[in-house]
Amino acid sequence: QVQLVESGGGLVQAGGSLRLSCVASGPIFSSYVMGWFRQAPGKEREFVAAISWSGGRTYYSDSKKGLFTISKDNAKNTVYLQMNSLKPEDTAVYYCAADRAYSGTYSIAGVYDYWGLGTQVTVSS
Repeated sequence: QVQLVESGGGLVQAGGSLRLSCVASGPIFSSYVMGWFRQAPGKEREFVAAISWSGGRTYYSDSKKGLFTISKDNAKNTVYLQMNSLKPEDTAVYYCAADRAYSGTYSIAGVYDYWGLGTQVTVSS
């Protein structure tokens, strides 16, 4: 069993930056893929970024490529999401997720096995 705990959310002005962290407790094996999703009120959960635990290959939604950066620290069992040039439409609850083995896709929430409770990000205009 893996537990994921996100932190780093908060209130930021448009154009600002935030770095989210996700600490995993429990064994994270080399086959894992770690992802970040977000969900705004009244909207579906949306893929943001993912990273393979072993090779560090990264994947991004088209809209956030070049603006957000996902990274990891294997020694700390931690995944990060650096978010730059934030916009009000980035306001959402951001969730960390873990897929025990690459399921053929990284952008579908349903393939992920473990989820954190989320951290709120609010971007003011």
